[in-house]
Amino acid sequence: MNGDAIILTDIQNDFLPGGALAVPEGDTILPLVNRLIEVFPLVVATQDCHPVDHMSFARTHGRRVGEVIRVGGVEQILWPVHCVEGTPGVELAPGLNKERIAKIVLKGTDREIDSYSTFFNNEHRRATGLDAFLRSRGVRRVYLCGLATDYCVKFSALDAARLRYQTFVVLDACRGIDASPGDVDRAVAQMKAAGVGIVAGEEVLAD
Repeated sequence: MNGDAIILTDIQNDFLPGGALAVPEGDTILPLVNRLIEVFPLVVATQDCHPVDHMSFARTHGRRVGEVIRVGGVEQILWPVHCVEGTPGVELAPGLNKERIAKIVLKGTDREIDSYSTFFNNEHRRATGLDAFLRSRGVRRVYLCGLATDYCVKFSALDAARLRYQTFVVLDACRGIDASPGDVDRAVAQMKAAGVGIVAGEEVLAD
């Protein structure tokens, strides 16, 4: 697995059951994710990390959760307040093995723009530094897992493929929001169409 990295996407308290923006069954991926961590030479984690008045929060605009607005020419779904810097919700899940995490990448820190992808903000105008870090470590192939399949995992995988990494999503080590029925299936189809490989955890562990 030389040249490989696994990216643990937003496995944070606020995205787990009981959190502010809970992904259904988000906690059930932890046993498999921890097994995957053990077999990769490089482990990176990402954290959604917002100021309290972030533009993606419905409360910031006096609107309802789930409404869609346009900000700077980009469509923005309005979410409940979540992953606010300095709060317990922003922290990585307590059941996650953090000992082998080489780098934590923060995203969503700019009040004025959201960042689903672990590589860029939603306007693709500012990089998070993840690409530069991976290249400095000689990474050519990335595997993604985490939350949520139909948002941050999907956009991260699409960007990784555009950046010419050989890209895989470990689907059973992800969970989706599926706000509209079929969102996860559509996300998987979109990733496949972009050349992203969809694999199961046991396949990766058997390599």
